[in-house]
Amino acid sequence: MNIAVMGAGAVGCYYGATLARAGHAVTLIGRQALVDRVEAGGLRLEMAGFDDAVAVRADTSPAALADADVVLFCVKSTDTESAGAAIRPHLKPDATIFSFQNGVDNAERLAAVLGRPVVPAVVYVAAGMAGPGHVKHHGRGDIVVGPSPAGEAIRAAFEAAGIPTTVSAQVAAALWGKLVTNCAHNALSAVAQVSYGHMVAVPGVTDVMADVVDECLAVARGLGIALPDGVKDMVLGVARSMPGQYSSTAQDMARRKPTEIEHLNGYVVRRGRELGIPTPVNRALLVMVKLQESTYAG
Repeated sequence: MNIAVMGAGAVGCYYGATLARAGHAVTLIGRQALVDRVEAGGLRLEMAGFDDAVAVRADTSPAALADADVVLFCVKSTDTESAGAAIRPHLKPDATIFSFQNGVDNAERLAAVLGRPVVPAVVYVAAGMAGPGHVKHHGRGDIVVGPSPAGEAIRAAFEAAGIPTTVSAQVAAALWGKLVTNCAHNALSAVAQVSYGHMVAVPGVTDVMADVVDECLAVARGLGIALPDGVKDMVLGVARSMPGQYSSTAQDMARRKPTEIEHLNGYVVRRGRELGIPTPVNRALLVMVKLQESTYAG
């Protein structure tokens, strides 16, 4: 398949490199520094058992995805509408577009911009950019995607490339499960600039995380989203399974970049307000991250 990645950060580069290793033609749409590095020596993928350059194309222009059969839309949630408008004129009529983004409403927002269906996806991968054109994989890599006309063929291709892929009509619940996980981990890791393992070793942190989860679950119930039993245990177990990981919000903050916090804890706060459900712990974490962001200009 011809596959394009719109927004080639850590997530997009990891999946792009993995699919390219399997023989698919992959084009990354990203910043000039990435393009320069890829053109000079390929995209470096560093992971357990593999550390080498992978041959991909890279470009700064959304026009480069014109031949793509599959588009992995990986931009930050804050950029969904603007990036969607940028790719809209260049999409093939039969291209399948996946939202590989944090948050629960990006596929809906992107579909409104494009005027065509977008397949929601839940991405479970720990990865980071170790430098321009150098993606480092820390763990997992499985995805859950919603149904689509080409879904089975794409699922088979992804599986063959080493990406465990589940097609599920219950993807909304899976998106909310990841949202709860992000709300519990991201802001705390970001403000303290510590890894998950360090974070949960500090007395009281897991109590705060549990309060965040309770608020998120209350909002989900208010919206009619049924999450499975054991969500709290699953969320609190993430730090134990990936103790060295820093949240994406922490990585953004370390680079003094805008975070997605408004689409994580901020989303829960807004929906809670609409439903009359108190979310004081999520609100406090949202404000803490926004306060830190307010120092960037200085």
